[in-house]
Amino acid sequence: MVPPPPTNKPHVCLSTILIMSSMALIDAYLVEQNHGPRKIGICIMVMVGDICFLIILRYVAVWVGAEVRTAKRGYAMILWFLYIFVLEIKVYFVYQNYKADRKSLDALARKALTLLLSICIPVLFVVLVAIDHMEYVRAFKKREEIRNRLFWVVVDLLDILDIQANLWEPQKKGLPLWAEGLMFFYCYILLLVLPCVSLSEISMQGINIVPHKMLLYPILSLVTINIITLFIRGGNMILYRDARVSGILIGKNILAIILKTCSFVQYRRQLQNAPPAFGVELQKNSAAHARPAPTPSQVVMQDLTPLPEVTTCEHT
Repeated sequence: MVPPPPTNKPHVCLSTILIMSSMALIDAYLVEQNHGPRKIGICIMVMVGDICFLIILRYVAVWVGAEVRTAKRGYAMILWFLYIFVLEIKVYFVYQNYKADRKSLDALARKALTLLLSICIPVLFVVLVAIDHMEYVRAFKKREEIRNRLFWVVVDLLDILDIQANLWEPQKKGLPLWAEGLMFFYCYILLLVLPCVSLSEISMQGINIVPHKMLLYPILSLVTINIITLFIRGGNMILYRDARVSGILIGKNILAIILKTCSFVQYRRQLQNAPPAFGVELQKNSAAHARPAPTPSQVVMQDLTPLPEVTTCEHT
């Protein structure tokens, strides 16, 4: 099946350039971490892998560009899943090479890897959401509310990457092997799933998107990021004396728990205080908007119905 032509070619080019450039930079890390004949073999392997990924990306990116002006983000979720799946596998091997070579304390290269991931991953998510291309969202207030909600997704992505970066950045005392593996793959799963949940909420809402009803992602992020990452950072700081734990992000998660809890309580209280007829009236209004208008032919036929015949009186 031949994909349709993209409705937004700059969007396709931007997402493709962003994905392939980040892949190439991670490949450079993998090649530079090896020496001798193994370096040539790794270079050939990553080049073949990138060519195969580019072939798949050629079709998926076109479909993403075709749906960018619609209310659907299904192919955007597929593209995000493929990108994170392949990228994190490469990051895992980079992390293992750094772990095997403890003597190499190239702190600048490790910080640069963290900076690369912190820029490319959130920027790609913003590009795939494409708020400015949502032509069906005409109200400025509604569009800004959607943008504010997606800003929290970007902050959560940075939170996840901060935890993951603690594994390859220089540290005085390493974590146990089981703890490092658990942290890496927990962050891996969150990077795969949570942005797809946010994109799926946009798709399920459709053209009549209501931002305050997008509750699935805030609930999942409250549990998986704001609460669990507190225990992860607290355990690293108390049990393993990890001085690299970010106190700013701990405070961010505490504030996020308070704010989200208050928002859920207020939303539930508003639903309980709403009159019962409000929901029925809202359904009637939506049904009235959804009902198709009568066609002109029907109106003409109704206007041209014959009137009852009137007999004239005979004059004698």
